[in-house]
Amino acid sequence: MKIFTKMGALALLVLSLSGCAAGKYMASYALTPKVHGIEDIERTRHKADSLMPGSTRWYDSLKVAGVLKDTTITGYRDFKVHACYVPAARPAEAQGTAIVVHGYGDNHFVFLYLVRMYRDEFNYNVLFPDLQYHGYSEGDHIQMGWNDRLDVEKWIEVAHDVFKDDFMVLHGVSMGAATVMMTSGDPLPDYVRCFVEDCGYSSVVVQFNNNRKQSFRFIPPDVLQSASLVTKKRYGWGFWEASSVKQLAKCDRPMLFIHGDADDFVPFDNLQRNYDAKVNGYKEMWVAKGAVHANAYAKYPEEYKQHVRDFLARVKEML
Repeated sequence: MKIFTKMGALALLVLSLSGCAAGKYMASYALTPKVHGIEDIERTRHKADSLMPGSTRWYDSLKVAGVLKDTTITGYRDFKVHACYVPAARPAEAQGTAIVVHGYGDNHFVFLYLVRMYRDEFNYNVLFPDLQYHGYSEGDHIQMGWNDRLDVEKWIEVAHDVFKDDFMVLHGVSMGAATVMMTSGDPLPDYVRCFVEDCGYSSVVVQFNNNRKQSFRFIPPDVLQSASLVTKKRYGWGFWEASSVKQLAKCDRPMLFIHGDADDFVPFDNLQRNYDAKVNGYKEMWVAKGAVHANAYAKYPEEYKQHVRDFLARVKEML
């Protein structure tokens, strides 16, 4: 009997150690990919042009003209974080300010199609940051939107100081959408009027569990707990607290929810989960039929623009 007890204890120890190792691996794999930041700029410039041809040429021309500017501030945990900002195409008639937030592994270049949409078509001023560990921003890991929201809240103040608007919209895609939803539940200035989230996940643990099932089926779900503990020890936050739905429950300002029904990276059922979590204030939903992850604009550019344009108009009518 003692032998079996010792064998059982040894087995539990081995499982525990392997779980810890798997947790450390998963945390490192997900949150600190080797190629990132400035090293990854060229890839993302190409990605921006693949999503909308001519995007980086447009960006470069505005920089050469001195219209589009860079700025850096001290963000969360004292890392330097970078953003670009550009005034509306007709500044004297600007309709407001948009903050555009990129997704996982991307940077401020990737969603230039949204920057162009807001600036050139909607006549909005735009600020578009690099989240920590992305683009020109510092950082020691990808924060999955949770602590990124604290940097976004600083960017909100910067954008308001620059453009002096009383109407601001936050628009994010994928992890950027989760960042926007997580931000929406915090106390914010009155001039932050509304939000647009495009294919954001309902929580970090839900998203990582989906990634685990897609890429690491042999790893049991318990490893998420270990990876979360590793993340908590290293960076001060855990997967279970990083929740869009918990933050949405506290949001009372208008929000437009967008998701492609062919999305399997951030599965389509996240849309309803997020939408239902927002129980206070105005909300809209648009399902992009047949669109895969972060593909709604590329598949339906005119419809996408019209949905956002109409949503912003309705929000302004409510003021």
